[in-house]
Amino acid sequence: MKLGIVGLPNVGKSTLFNSLTKAGAESANYPFCTIDPNVGIVSVPDERLKLLGDMYHSKKVTPAVIEFVDIAGLVKGASKGEGLGNQFLSNIREVDAIVHVVRCFEDPNVVHVDGSIDPLRDIETINLELIFSDIEILERRIAKVGKQARMDKTLAKEADLLQRVKELLETGALAARFEPADEDEEAIFSSLNLLTAKPVIYAANVGEDDLADDGASNTGVQAVRKYAEENGSEVFVICAQIEEEISELDDDEKAMFLEDLGLKESGLDKLVKASYHLLGLISFLTSGEDETRAWTIKIGTKAPQAAGKIHSDFERGFIKAEVVNYKDLLEQGSLAAAREKGLVRMEGKDYVVQDGDTILFRFNV
Repeated sequence: MKLGIVGLPNVGKSTLFNSLTKAGAESANYPFCTIDPNVGIVSVPDERLKLLGDMYHSKKVTPAVIEFVDIAGLVKGASKGEGLGNQFLSNIREVDAIVHVVRCFEDPNVVHVDGSIDPLRDIETINLELIFSDIEILERRIAKVGKQARMDKTLAKEADLLQRVKELLETGALAARFEPADEDEEAIFSSLNLLTAKPVIYAANVGEDDLADDGASNTGVQAVRKYAEENGSEVFVICAQIEEEISELDDDEKAMFLEDLGLKESGLDKLVKASYHLLGLISFLTSGEDETRAWTIKIGTKAPQAAGKIHSDFERGFIKAEVVNYKDLLEQGSLAAAREKGLVRMEGKDYVVQDGDTILFRFNV
């Protein structure tokens, strides 16, 4: 999973990016990998992995990972090349979802680019830049397809769709509002990879005092929540400054620190939950002496396709899956004991994998 982090200058975006990538890399013993200065790979916190790894004495425990792309330089006018705009708008096209950091805290020492705190105005500023960038992409494609559309029915259909999407964006609406008429249109629309069609998670960045009640008394957070609900987006409340402090701590210190603040989970935990929920993702597990590992799949994935996540041979030669819920496995202490109690099921190719399934695939190639 790949998430692009956007936000105006001085909203806490870089602080959040740095603390998330640092915390996520260290907490799960995953080597922090900087592909370039703007990309960080973070392991997904998952208590189940540690428990299963300990039970099997696994040589290796491998978490699922999220790739964060810090989309720098997004300011008013970015689509016209202001700031570092265009350079980074191309980066963001490859992401699965956008994490939009919105400033909901007052601090006279941290100047806001527009001179005042207004989360909805900031959201609109970023949205406009993304809309302008999408319109530019559509105009290029229209120019390319338009000439050939007269002689080709398929291209004529594409040209018509491109024009309709462009007209929608010109009203200030996001491409996510566009409704393709059929499967062909759906395929064309998806291939455009438009920024404003991507799912959005809003990170409402608050001061420390607003963390305890999850931003309930912060008017800015309330406005962002209402906006997100109307647009089918997710919201989580975070204090980037606190996350920065957490990123320096080890697991035990982190747990104590969160408890002192009256918090149950860190910002990274909240972000992972929000992104999995928004993108419709779950994890199944494989566990043994060599390795315990989490695999991320879409809700509704059937057993052979889940097996293909591990290796294409597993999908091609799929015979059956031995499935046990991780809780049952932990309670029984071994797969053999769980099997004796009748807790291990043999599932075929139509089985829909569930979150927390621990699976042993049988295949023959």
